[in-house]
Amino acid sequence: MTVAKISNISPLDPKAATPFYRQVYDRFRSAIASGVLKPGHRIPSARALTKELGLARGTIEAAYSLLAAEGYIQARGQAGTIVTPGLEPRTPVASAMPPSNSGVAAPSFRPDSILPFQMGLPALDMFPRKIWARLGARCVRAMQPSDMVHPSVCGLPLLRAEIAAYLQVSRGINCSPSQIFVTSGYRHTMELIAHALLKVGDRVWLENPGFPPTRELLEHMHIAAVAVPVDREGMVVSDGIKLAPRARAAVVTPAHQSPLCVSLSLPRRLALLDWAARNNAWVIEDDYDGEYRYVSRPLPALKSLDRDGRVLYAGTFSKVLFPGIRLAYLVVPPKQVERFEEITQAFAGGSPELTQAIVAAFMTEGHFARHIQRMRKLYAERREATAAGLESVLGKQVRIDSQPGGMHLILRLQGQRSDRRLVARMREAGLYGEALTDWTMDRVGASALLLNFTNIDSQRTAETLGSRISRLI
Repeated sequence: MTVAKISNISPLDPKAATPFYRQVYDRFRSAIASGVLKPGHRIPSARALTKELGLARGTIEAAYSLLAAEGYIQARGQAGTIVTPGLEPRTPVASAMPPSNSGVAAPSFRPDSILPFQMGLPALDMFPRKIWARLGARCVRAMQPSDMVHPSVCGLPLLRAEIAAYLQVSRGINCSPSQIFVTSGYRHTMELIAHALLKVGDRVWLENPGFPPTRELLEHMHIAAVAVPVDREGMVVSDGIKLAPRARAAVVTPAHQSPLCVSLSLPRRLALLDWAARNNAWVIEDDYDGEYRYVSRPLPALKSLDRDGRVLYAGTFSKVLFPGIRLAYLVVPPKQVERFEEITQAFAGGSPELTQAIVAAFMTEGHFARHIQRMRKLYAERREATAAGLESVLGKQVRIDSQPGGMHLILRLQGQRSDRRLVARMREAGLYGEALTDWTMDRVGASALLLNFTNIDSQRTAETLGSRISRLI
């Protein structure tokens, strides 16, 4: 049961004319009405609150009696006192999103919700929670005092070894565990790379359109982003050379370009590697969902073609397992291991080893590989069902791109419709979507919706949701 923190209650005012018991009553009632204290939350005992606030116990008991009499709280004996279950807030909860006069939703690339079509979420309904719980319980039971000290900033050795073995087989990457650095997510990965290999004023190629948080992170570190166009074969390397031939790095998503889902062609891959070798530049390969290709086997990673030690490979567990795990990893060239160890010691605190141990066990026992295989089959089915359902309802209003893989669909809006305004209306209606123009450097271009399909369980569900979108267009 969740226990409410005393810090959730605003402080008392000793100079106020209102007696203390009434101030306590008002603050609890306000916290309940605003949603800070939720139905079922256990509140502090009268004894604990007496000690915390330095008041007489009778004062606290008077406030609690008044709250109970009005139905705000209920005493449950030894279980303590709780906010009345089923109690509805009497005042609206403040919106987390600031009001906008333009009617256009502010993009969020790490929402904590689970909404239809929400980007970045795997099929949460199909995650093997029972297996995960069993492994978690086993890891907790096996925990020793030596497992409770500060975690290794580079990552749990067993997990690094499992990642190296997995990449060798599935992605064609020949690497040792020492080359692998466990991080807390893509942003942490990019931060380590920037600290280790880049400096203020450097120029970096970014795909346009491309993942917005990348350019935001570089901007905060005063590193200049160079927008390089993307076509049917991925990043146009020749344009990058024309725009910034001496750039220090290029960030690419070769398997499924983010967000257009095209694959970087072999000639472009070779041209990119050649440019990096000739200019002592770095190629950062973001392989966020390379496992999910449906027209053929997953393509080998760009890193597998690297003969000059210029590619850094960034992988993640967020898209394969779940985002809440907050684990990703980076493979660096052998000659850069020492440099990254120094930077990691300076800037990283390490990820919880218990979580890493569970992931390592999940991989060691073969559950990881089996889960990916099941999800690849499931996503192919859900993608087809979602596309069919949406097309049957929105066929005259959108055109759905044909894509070889990935975890989302691209719906091109027909006519002069604003994707950003439509996304704003969808958010208000409880649906999720991202506007393609939010992924471009100048926020202009063709209007399209980015909709995740991994949590859409049937064509009928897609049709129902598509009808809701249709009414908003």
